[in-house]
Amino acid sequence: MTTALITGSTAGIGAAFARRLAADGHNLVLVARDTKRLQEQATELHDRHGIEAEVLTADLATDEGIETVAARVSDRKNPVDLLVNNAGFGNKGRFLDVSMADELKMLKVHCEAVLRLTAAATEAMRERGRGGVVNVASVAAFVPRGTYGASKAWVVQFTQGAAKDLAGSGVRLMALCPGFVRTEFHQRAGMGTDNIPGWMWLDADKLVAAALGDLARGKSLSIPDPRYKVLMGLVKVTPRGLLGGISSRTGRKYGPQ
Repeated sequence: MTTALITGSTAGIGAAFARRLAADGHNLVLVARDTKRLQEQATELHDRHGIEAEVLTADLATDEGIETVAARVSDRKNPVDLLVNNAGFGNKGRFLDVSMADELKMLKVHCEAVLRLTAAATEAMRERGRGGVVNVASVAAFVPRGTYGASKAWVVQFTQGAAKDLAGSGVRLMALCPGFVRTEFHQRAGMGTDNIPGWMWLDADKLVAAALGDLARGKSLSIPDPRYKVLMGLVKVTPRGLLGGISSRTGRKYGPQ
């Protein structure tokens, strides 16, 4: 049986990855900040699917937390075959309205943690000649919209570049770019969701199924829904100046700043 490690595993997309991978027979390493929720999740998945679920409490906004998870993904005796870098959050407010401490915390989780964990995991995977990494980004990566979008754009560029560098090694890397998904994300950031059109919402379980299919096909970028594929196609042909104005207005209305 192979082992998958998922950061931010207790809610949303991370929880959907845990459910699907457990159902497929993978052992899990579940990573989040809340030990009680992790233990409840691990027990439920073990009892339902008969897999082993290890709990690892870590805050990826801290060096200690990153180092704890990096040590686990680089463990040669208990190898991790799939890393899902899912942990993340949004800040409510325009640039300069959000404290610098919160901006830097976001970059720590979205960029530094992703870089360090991907490096630790893929080094061990390359030695074995197999493995995979899914770095969860966002369709916000493709529009000029504040720190959140910028951090997710970094995730996409980093992941696709690393995927090319590791081509032929047996290690696959993919950036996953979902749209709006019904999770705790907006609630934790204090953002309302009532004004988001119903057609823009994605189902987390269907999203994960599509993402794992794209990873199996060797894609380095996954936009796992036809609706968002069409939207991102329009983004590519929209002038950047016009796109910036549109994304600024819609970002204030719908999404993280």
